[in-house]
Amino acid sequence: MYAFIRRYRMGAGSVDDLMRKVNQQFAHQISAGGEVRSDVSARVPAGIVGYQAIDTGDGTIVTVTLFETEQACRRAAQGAENIRLSLAEFQVEEIGTFTGEVMLSRVSDTLLAPIAC
Repeated sequence: MYAFIRRYRMGAGSVDDLMRKVNQQFAHQISAGGEVRSDVSARVPAGIVGYQAIDTGDGTIVTVTLFETEQACRRAAQGAENIRLSLAEFQVEEIGTFTGEVMLSRVSDTLLAPIAC
């Protein structure tokens, strides 16, 4: 399993509105087996097994995306760019990235339930 951690700065809009749009248009595809609604222009790349978005409270957002394989992690770069383009109204700018192999992973049942936006 591989992780891609990204940090973004928002230039416009609210974090709540951004998270709502991310959830409605993209994040739901992960738990819906890749099913894409007709009003969604960008498809979430294959191979994603987990996604979290964190409001850091300082105008930045950190996302943690988990992938089945290193190859899926690499392929996701273009998909992420398509998603960022569809969020243009928020003027989202990527300001930092980290990627690497997940060396340890544990979750409780609580983590398996989606958090509603």
